[in-house]
Amino acid sequence: MTTSTSPTTAVAAATGSDGRAPSPGRPARGRRGWRGAGERPSALATGILLLGALYCLLPVVWVVVASTKSGSELFASFTFAPSTHLADNVAELSAYRDGLFWRWMLNTALYAGVGALLSTLVSAMAGFGLAKYAFAGKNAVFNVLLAGVLVPAIVLAIPQYLLLAELNLTNTYWSVLLPSIISPYGIYLSRIYAAASVPDEVVEAARTDGASETRTFFQVAVPMMIPGLVTVFLFQFVAIWNNFMLPYIMLGDDKLFPITVGLSGLLNQGASQPAMYTLVITGALLSVVPLIALFLTLQRFWQVDLAAGAVKS
Repeated sequence: MTTSTSPTTAVAAATGSDGRAPSPGRPARGRRGWRGAGERPSALATGILLLGALYCLLPVVWVVVASTKSGSELFASFTFAPSTHLADNVAELSAYRDGLFWRWMLNTALYAGVGALLSTLVSAMAGFGLAKYAFAGKNAVFNVLLAGVLVPAIVLAIPQYLLLAELNLTNTYWSVLLPSIISPYGIYLSRIYAAASVPDEVVEAARTDGASETRTFFQVAVPMMIPGLVTVFLFQFVAIWNNFMLPYIMLGDDKLFPITVGLSGLLNQGASQPAMYTLVITGALLSVVPLIALFLTLQRFWQVDLAAGAVKS
């Protein structure tokens, strides 16, 4: 069955409702105006976004301003009036117990860096296996994984402590690193990204050329999964960097503390020594600098991924 199209209908479809043919610099116009023309942003949406940004940035601004004040100025001056004592506060914090703060920073970098790298590797391998291999119980494993995403980490802290205590690993670096390696959410993201970004034809072609499964994964799949793996790494790095409950339960030696537990101890001393408050605030400011630097360094992977998606679409 054929459908005939009248010349009038064809001309209208080709020229648009105003009777003028579209040009490369002039998009076709329909009932709702020029398609592709920039729409005016909603004032309400813009206002809500600005309020959200203000809500998120206000505490950061307060920390930056408060870290420039001395102990006496912290509670006596206007909240957002900066002072000139930032260098003195950093020097005093660095001198606290022979540089214990910087030991906390190194510990945190170790926990977050090594833990996030190992977690990303495990998540990539598990996610690729769930996405590209068929095996018995695959759906059951994935459903258990989804259930694990819903379990708060604090619920597992005590059982993990009891297990590691049986192995005499509590109050060691391993007691914080080992529980950080497995991330159900990271495995879930890796599985979704591997299914979307690694074509089955490419995997089969690598196998046909004689590549082993290990070589196929590391040389074929991983380069395609890089943007997703960067996301997994950042999520896990930030989660471990900000983790408080697990190291608080596992560690007793303050030389093994991460920055969160160490600053918490300084804050508790502030009740008897108010000068500690400035050290805590200055330490909080210094602790977010590596996170900002990491995001600024790795964001180019997201930009490349978005550009590739725009070209493909």
